[in-house]
Amino acid sequence: MKKAEKETARKELMNLLGELPDLDRSLSSEVIEVEKRGKYRLERLLLDLNGIEPVPGIFVSPLEDTAPRPTILYNHSHGHEYHIGKDELLHGRTYMHSPPYAEVLTGRGYSALCIDHWGFGERRGRTESEIFKEMLWNGRVMWGMMVYDSLRSLDYLTSRSDVDAGRLGTLGMSMGSTMAWWIAALDTRVKVCIDLCCLTDFLALIKSGGLDGHGVYYYVPGLLRFFTTARINALIAPRPHLSLNGMYDPLTPPAGLDRIETELREVYQREGAMDAWQLLRSPTAHFETAAMRKEVLSFLEKWL
Repeated sequence: MKKAEKETARKELMNLLGELPDLDRSLSSEVIEVEKRGKYRLERLLLDLNGIEPVPGIFVSPLEDTAPRPTILYNHSHGHEYHIGKDELLHGRTYMHSPPYAEVLTGRGYSALCIDHWGFGERRGRTESEIFKEMLWNGRVMWGMMVYDSLRSLDYLTSRSDVDAGRLGTLGMSMGSTMAWWIAALDTRVKVCIDLCCLTDFLALIKSGGLDGHGVYYYVPGLLRFFTTARINALIAPRPHLSLNGMYDPLTPPAGLDRIETELREVYQREGAMDAWQLLRSPTAHFETAAMRKEVLSFLEKWL
């Protein structure tokens, strides 16, 4: 796929996300609190990303200095635990390896940002279903608004003097995994994409009867008329992309992973970047193992 074709496809993908606020609207941010957490610095933020409701976020960075650092946009998972949201970065989850990513990433010289998505963390109060329905009535798509906030989070990161805007990565587990590959596909400022346990082939999910494995937030009207999972992920190439999945995870049916692997290997081969694409499978279900964590950190060290 040529550069112009990719840009056309990105516009088509964005157009499926419903009515969105202006991507060029001005942003503002407020630092609510700063504290030292062990060996890293924690900022609690309030961001104006969308002009509709404020977005709480946390930014973690190494203590040593304020030089521009490679930075990860960390995307929190779902897990039906709406009270957690961005605090997953600080505390992890029962289905994720320890220690939490805030400690691990900052210990290796990276900074990281995580925001509360619609209905999670400090943005909770309405159910996911309620948010989805109200947005639908107003011509909006919940996943579209979540993606929008993530894209504007990249704008916020590039505005910070302590962030190396040329070394941005994205990482996430489950819902956060899906967010990682969507925003990497849509925004070339993301130089490295790592997704854990949710590279879901849409058609394979239908065939396996797994649609209820995702919340209603996940579903974009008309998406399957124009895009497959592989076609979205092809927009990331030739940038480095690591996908880690469990062989017994119902959200990643094996036949779907086979299809994605075949198509993306061809894409990366055509673009002369075969070593930049990896799909690794573990004999596990929907959780991050110690071996997966090792692969994540090795990939970041190599590419970011």
